Amino acid sequence: MTGSSPTPSQQTEPAQSRRALMRSLPVAFYLFALVLVILLPALVVSLVLLNRNNQAQEEVVRGLTNATVQAIGQSVEREIAGMTTTLRVLSTSEQLKAGQFREFHDRAVTALAGSGAYLIALDADFNQMLNTRVPYGTALGPTSDPATAAQALERGAPMVSGLFFGETAARWVFNVLLPMSDNNQVALLVLTQNAQNLARALQSRQLPSGWHAALVDNGNLVIAATPDANFETGNVLPMRQNLDQTPDEWQREQFDGQRVVTAEWRSALSGWRVIAWASTEAVDRPLGDALLWLAAWGVIIAAAAGLLAFMIADRIGLSVRGLRRDAQRLGRGEHVAAKAYPVAEIAEVSRALADASASRQAADSEVRFLMREVAHRSKNQMTVIAAMARQTARGAEDVPSYVQSFERRILGLARSTDLLLTHGRAGVALRELVEIQIAPFSPPDSGRITIGGPKVRLNMQAAQILGMAVHELSTNAVKYGAFGEGGGTLAVSWTVADDQLNLVWRETVPKALVDSERVGFGTTVLKSMVGHSLGAGVERMVHKNGMEWCFTIPFEAIDPDRKPAADEDMAEE
Repeated sequence: MTGSSPTPSQQTEPAQSRRALMRSLPVAFYLFALVLVILLPALVVSLVLLNRNNQAQEEVVRGLTNATVQAIGQSVEREIAGMTTTLRVLSTSEQLKAGQFREFHDRAVTALAGSGAYLIALDADFNQMLNTRVPYGTALGPTSDPATAAQALERGAPMVSGLFFGETAARWVFNVLLPMSDNNQVALLVLTQNAQNLARALQSRQLPSGWHAALVDNGNLVIAATPDANFETGNVLPMRQNLDQTPDEWQREQFDGQRVVTAEWRSALSGWRVIAWASTEAVDRPLGDALLWLAAWGVIIAAAAGLLAFMIADRIGLSVRGLRRDAQRLGRGEHVAAKAYPVAEIAEVSRALADASASRQAADSEVRFLMREVAHRSKNQMTVIAAMARQTARGAEDVPSYVQSFERRILGLARSTDLLLTHGRAGVALRELVEIQIAPFSPPDSGRITIGGPKVRLNMQAAQILGMAVHELSTNAVKYGAFGEGGGTLAVSWTVADDQLNLVWRETVPKALVDSERVGFGTTVLKSMVGHSLGAGVERMVHKNGMEWCFTIPFEAIDPDRKPAADEDMAEE
């Protein structure tokens, strides 16, 4: 027998394994590498800055200022984008589409409470139909900014206005406008804010010392400015008035008798600009002493960071090894408890492993219960189908009618399973649940069954549990009770009183009923599942002429508006 040579894939597997092991390095390596990646460039830059002095200072300040100005502008853009999104949401209101403006006004007031924004609806002539600054029904005139409204309507897209003085607000404001092409009454929805509301965006980022900033519209009117800029809303900013200048470049200009350096950011969304400025004296101030200290402290920080990285690597390594042991226990199906680790992310993984362990054990218990239930129901289904065949045969005159009647009963049994899926969280009507569960088992004479009670709807959990209970009772009725061959009757009734549902299942049979001490799976399901899962009182009574079951269920356990709890009692059976 000749030996076969290894295939190319078999030859590459050991090499791939070796490369995978080489790539698996301890966390200490990556922490030290991170320290080096962070500190080495900083130290190199520090040495370079020692030789560059004022030039280096300007570059650092330039980058910081541009980034801060951009961040301020992006904060303003997020505010405007949020207003546009709010307008789109409000534009979908059914009250607006139905012309119910008073209700729409009240809803908008509630939705915008605390946001600092107000909603305006304009007709095709730009007259205000409503304005949430004032109560609904207040007499309103035309918009104070008809030019932007006309442009928005012409473009058919959202627009942001410039700064203008609002007549209703009696202060400087700006608008975000949304055309309403699908509304015959409202031409534009407008979200308006006071211009001073945007001042917080300028104050949300810390500018370098000596710098000031202002937010201006297309006409260089100041919308908001930093407190020390000495500009009021509505003033004209006498800087960066030439829009042809490149916004990314610094400009040196004359302002208020001194030379200043200006930086600018332009918004593509609104056309507004954020302009920052500082005196050239503040920008050109040398940083020699600070740079020398930076180099010295860089060495100290590098040593401290290396020591700290070693300590952190040791703690992380211990934590990861603990996680490995927990994962191995989880794989074996053992219980895993959450542990406290110094690293929040590792502690979160430990909690996830503990949750997965609990979920797996609960799922295993539930699977075991469901397997018992499937086996039990399979046996019951065979008995039920045989009984249905006999009952159908007694009432059939020929084979085709027998086949049709028997097929209808089989399909009715299948439809009972679909009831919960049909209604979902909306709640299942108790009467419908009882009827569809009893239907596959009921005798041909419908007069032998009476179902009555007030309208009650069940949540998902209660519908599942009571559906299974009615299934068990119906199965027993076929085997031993009212649906047997003796011609018995069944009465199912319920009442609601004192926040409780009182459900009674009463079977009447012509022959005396012999009580059995045997407790079957059906009885276990009725008492443990209904009693424990729904907190119900379950009582079984044997009369001379039949069996009676009484269920007293707290109404909060069946309320469709109540979020169903996990059915732990069922999983433990």
